[in-house]
Amino acid sequence: MSEAEIKPSIHFWLRRLHSLSGIFPIGVFLLEHMFTNAFILGGPEAYNHKIEFLRSLPFVAFIEITFIGIPILYHALYGLYVWGTGKSNLTWYPYPRNFLYTLQRWTGLIALIYIGYHAYHTRIVNALFGTEVSYARMAELVSVPWVFWFYVVGLFAVMFHFANGIWGFLISWGITVSQKSQKIAGLSAALVSLALFSVGISSLIHLVNHP
Repeated sequence: MSEAEIKPSIHFWLRRLHSLSGIFPIGVFLLEHMFTNAFILGGPEAYNHKIEFLRSLPFVAFIEITFIGIPILYHALYGLYVWGTGKSNLTWYPYPRNFLYTLQRWTGLIALIYIGYHAYHTRIVNALFGTEVSYARMAELVSVPWVFWFYVVGLFAVMFHFANGIWGFLISWGITVSQKSQKIAGLSAALVSLALFSVGISSLIHLVNHP
């Protein structure tokens, strides 16, 4: 096999891994994370108790780095590579799939900025200064108006990227072949992401109204 043949093969598997990582473990973590955030609606005691439970899990640092941090980092870096090397033909071919492809790239970039900001204030600050994640900490964070709206935009970007990513994953992996199955899968993914977005927005509003 020549070098010219090896490179496309490598990128094929890197793209496969990039697609798969968006579903597992990143997508699974997103579901768990939004489930945990839903405890905010139960008040400080319920949320803090859930956070304490997660913090008390064995090998929690190893789990976070191996199954959350590294996959997100890879997904982000390869996504930036795709962003830099891919070409959008939305101007010449304004079809729905091209529009979704463009939105997928932009929401991925916004999601990366949002996740980086969120991780800094909930993980890095904690490691550097001993600030624990808590209901009070999150309420303090989103009490700043621009931060609140930044979280709203960031959540929307994450949920759109997730929904469209599921739809694309099912197509590229040959799971949904017919147009009917692709339409059903797209609608189902959109509904799931809309439900998750609703949970996130409800949690943000609750933090603002019940600091």
